[in-house]
Amino acid sequence: MADDPYKVLGVDKGATQDEIKKAYRKLAKTLHPDLHPDDPGRKSEFQAVSAAYDLLRDPERRRRFDAGEIDAQGHERAERQFYRDYAGRPGAERYQPGAYEDLSDLFSDFFARRRRGGGETYEQSVHARGRDMRYHLEVDFMDAARGAKRAITMPDGKAIEVSIPAGLDDGQTLRLRGKGGPGIGQGPPGDALITVGVRPHPVFTRNGDNIEMELPVTFDEAVLGAKVDVPTISGTVAMTIPKGVSSGRQLRLKGKGFPVGKATHGDQIVRIQIVLPEKVDKEMEEIAKRWRAFQSFDPRETLRRTI
Repeated sequence: MADDPYKVLGVDKGATQDEIKKAYRKLAKTLHPDLHPDDPGRKSEFQAVSAAYDLLRDPERRRRFDAGEIDAQGHERAERQFYRDYAGRPGAERYQPGAYEDLSDLFSDFFARRRRGGGETYEQSVHARGRDMRYHLEVDFMDAARGAKRAITMPDGKAIEVSIPAGLDDGQTLRLRGKGGPGIGQGPPGDALITVGVRPHPVFTRNGDNIEMELPVTFDEAVLGAKVDVPTISGTVAMTIPKGVSSGRQLRLKGKGFPVGKATHGDQIVRIQIVLPEKVDKEMEEIAKRWRAFQSFDPRETLRRTI
């Protein structure tokens, strides 16, 4: 990915969160792999755009990137070592580079050192639970809808598998017990807390447990009615378009939304959008002219009543 996520999305550094979201949605609708299954180049572009949006969509991660605390991939940049904060103070030699590999070594020395005097040995020890580690994981809309398994890399380079439960919501935090920082002494390790962000989908939008989408239909399908294929998170289904349907009308596919518990699902709301061809041919013009000459239907009658 390019070093500058702002350039990847084509926005200025001063862009609002809404502008960043709009830029991503515009690019996602043209680059999404579902729209170009045989074009690996488009897939790579979409991954770069998604990674840039993943970084900038979260105000805190965006702030940290702008401040140079994390890089364009979201990785922590090298920070000042804690022992430098103690330089020049009494006992500073104990905090010089190389003195301790990590904090557990420091605490082991501080709390478990042995004193010998008069033939007596004294040992003091402390046991504490390790600290919780926080991570951010971005998943596709379909992963959140259907459930999936994804890997996340820990600070030590090891990868752990994360189970994404079906129906997961944007911003939800998953807890992996015992996968956080190591404990002190005989203390148990902390937990890994993974906040999951869900990328927008080019077709579907979540609204609670329901899924909403716009379905383009042709002029003749709207007038005469039709049966058309409609995508859902569980596959394509055939849906009947009633005769004389108007743009904006909502049709409902029962049980095709997000899972609710183990047995039920929300619904999928399909909003009709009548779409004409970019170039209207003469035959369509003639049909419209003949219909206009004999019809009295006024779709704006209710608007005039409000004036």
